[in-house]
Order: sequence, then C-alpha cells, then structure tokens
Amino acid sequence: MALELVLADRRRFPLDAELSIGRSRASTVQLADPSVSRIHARIRPGGGGDAVLEDAGSTYGTWLDGRRVDAPTPLRAGARIRVGEQELVVARRPGDAEAGATIVVPTADGTTRLGGSPRLRTGYALKRLEAAEGDRRWVLKDLRSGQFVRLSTADAELLPLIDGSRSVAALIAAAGRLQGEAGPERLTVLLAALAERGLLSGVAGTVDVPAARGWRRLLAARTRSWSGASAFFARLYAGGGGRLLTRPGLVVLVVLACTGLAAFFALIAGRYGTPFIVASKAGIGGVVFVLGRLAVAAVHETAHGLVMASFGRAVREAGFKLVLVFPYVYVDTSDAWFEPKRRRIAVSAAGPVSDLCLGGAFALGCLAAPAGAVRDVLFQVACGAYVGAFFNLNPGLDRDGRHIAVDLLRPRALRIATVAWALAGLAVGVALTWRYEAVLSGVAPLGVVIAVMAALWLLLLVPVITTLRRRTG
Repeated sequence: MALELVLADRRRFPLDAELSIGRSRASTVQLADPSVSRIHARIRPGGGGDAVLEDAGSTYGTWLDGRRVDAPTPLRAGARIRVGEQELVVARRPGDAEAGATIVVPTADGTTRLGGSPRLRTGYALKRLEAAEGDRRWVLKDLRSGQFVRLSTADAELLPLIDGSRSVAALIAAAGRLQGEAGPERLTVLLAALAERGLLSGVAGTVDVPAARGWRRLLAARTRSWSGASAFFARLYAGGGGRLLTRPGLVVLVVLACTGLAAFFALIAGRYGTPFIVASKAGIGGVVFVLGRLAVAAVHETAHGLVMASFGRAVREAGFKLVLVFPYVYVDTSDAWFEPKRRRIAVSAAGPVSDLCLGGAFALGCLAAPAGAVRDVLFQVACGAYVGAFFNLNPGLDRDGRHIAVDLLRPRALRIATVAWALAGLAVGVALTWRYEAVLSGVAPLGVVIAVMAALWLLLLVPVITTLRRRTG
C-alpha cells in the first residue's frame, strides 16, 4: 500500500524513498520548531511497500500512536507520529482513479503582473475528483471570490508550469515538450480561463457582473451576508441535527414526505383550500403565503448547510437577499464541488426534500385540523412548500434540480427532462386555472386574477423557451 506523510499545513511527502524529519535544512521534512531535534527521525521503505519509522537519537524521542519508538517500527495508514510538539499523520496515497486530497495554497501578500511571466495567483484550492467524474475531474477554487474552474487532467498537468519563472514563449515550449502538439493550444485556453476568473497574479478577472446603475439598481438584489454560518451548521449537526441524516431519520423523512403528499392531494380532491385565501380574505392569505414561504426557504437552506456539515465541508457564507419586494434566504454550498458526485447530489437534494417534508407536515396538520383560520394557514404554508419544491426541482432553472440533473444526465437527456418538466408544469397551471379561477374572482378583481394567472403561465413557459433557444443557438 502506497503511503504518504501529511503535515499540519497539509504538505504531503510520499513514503516511497528514505526521508529524514528534523529542524535542520538538511532534513527532507524540515520543521521550524525548537522542540524538534536537528535530525529527529527517519522513515525508510520497508518490505512489501511498507514504511518503517525509527528515531535518530532525538532529545525528546519519537512517538508513534502514543508509544515511544525504541526500534524500527512499521507504519500503517492512519498512524500518528509525534516529534517534539509536532504531530504528523500517515495516510494512504490515493490511486490514479480515486479522488485526491485538496491542495490548498493560502493567500499571500503581493502580486506580480502577468507581463511575460504568468503566475498562478496564491489563494486557491485544487482537488482531483474520482475517475467516475470523467475527464474534467479537477476542481480549482479561488479562495477570495469562491469561483470554481473545472479542469481536465491535461489542464491540471500544466498548472505547475504557471509559476512565474517562465515567459509566455518558454511556457509554450514547455507545454509542447510535456504534451506534444496539443500542449500549446491547451495552455492558451487554460491561461485565458484563469485570467478571466482572476486566477493569474496581477490580472483582474472579467467574470464579475458590473454594478447596476440608474433604474436597474431597483432590480439588483440587496444582500446581507453572515460569515459565521459554517460554525453554526457544524454546531447544529453535532447538537442533534445529524440524527436526521441517519438511516432511521431518513426513513422517517421519506414516510412524512409521502404521507403528507397524499394528504395534500386529498385536500385538493376534497376541494378544500385556495392559495392566497385565509378566512375568505386575499390580503391576509397573501401575507401568510409569503411569510410561510420565507420560513420554508430558511429551513430549505438550513438543510443544505446541515448536509454540508455532515461531509465536513464548510459553508462559505449564508445570508438574506431582497429582490424587488421578494425575500430570499441563501446558503453558499459551492465547496460541494470538492465532493464526489453522489455527495453533490445529496447536498442539492437536501433543500427540495426539506420542502416536501415541511409540506407534508403542514398538509397532515391541515387534514386533521377543524375548519377555520388555523386550517387555512396550514394549507397556505403547505401549498407554499410544494410550490417551492416544484420550482427547486425544475431542471430548466438554475436551482437544485438543475444541479442534480447535470450530475445525473447527459446534455440531450437534460434538455428532454427540462421540456418534460415544463410541460408537466403547464398541466398543473391549467388545472390550477380551472380549479381556482372562479374562487379567486369572488374575492379579488378579475383583472388581478387574470394578471396572476398570466404571470404563472409565463413562469412555467420560461424553461421551455430557454431550452429551445439553447438548441437553436
């Protein structure tokens, strides 16, 4: 089994050759710590691909898994080595088909202009995903902006060349030596992609959307962000939220979602409830619907953050957005791109699943409650949760459903799914128009009812129009 030594700062050293650990510059692994001897310990290759640890006459001794090393001792994956005050970890080195460890390069002060010697800017993280991800299995993240770039293995092979020590001409020549005729062209495309996202030192990216001016500022989203979200979700997961993600917890959620959906259909079939109507008043009903939708959205985003915490991934930030008069809650789960496909799908699916579970809980409560304002309120919140689930699962919108579909479907299948989902939405729109037009006309002006229905139909048609434009574009 191939092993590697992992330091606290995430540097990694393969254990396929002899290496020394110590404070001296002559050490293979240099540790700037006065508690570490100049040459503190050595690791030598053993038989059968194993590695052996031995003390090199250090002052304070070498410790392996809490025991002092008095003789050459074999190492295994997961073992912990202590030299002075430093702890090192032995890890299994992943094979070429497996996901690799995330390589983090912290942000450093000072930059150099692109000029004639391009250099990859500090402040990035690079990770190799598992082979099942296909050719573009490398993810490069800008730690400043949070933007990601998906790279092929050939692209990732060129990254170490972009270190500021070569002119553009020398870079092209090096790419040609490394990858043949395809190297220079691939390098050119890679440099353009990195420059566009501001990942080259001294080059401002062009991906950011310019600030809105004039009347367009009215349409711009107003955001209040919260940088402490990661610690909150970690505490929430450790404090009991993780129980929802166990097998019994997931079974309970599935049962709740299914029985609740059946209860909601029973309410509709029994001709109970009207969207935006509470106690026969549209104004109160509209307020209840919007507030309920906001509360459901908050739980939706919390579900994303909780699943991220279960995978040990940080939430970059969370916050509140206001677009026109519509409030939104958001959680940045972009670090999910460092996870395998099945985990990315789990993070994306967590939100719609929470919508379905909340909708189910309120639908069951509505079915059990006696007629009256409370029952109307329960119906509004359940309706809002199901509307949210429907739109969040839509593969034609840039929401959870599209993120799931991109990981599961090929481009043609994705287009078909988008059109099919939109047609299903149109069918729902027709049913809603037929079911509620007469009821809504009784409590609101006909013009308002027609405007609301027209907006609903247009919203349902957007994914179809977008898909057809992509197909013909």
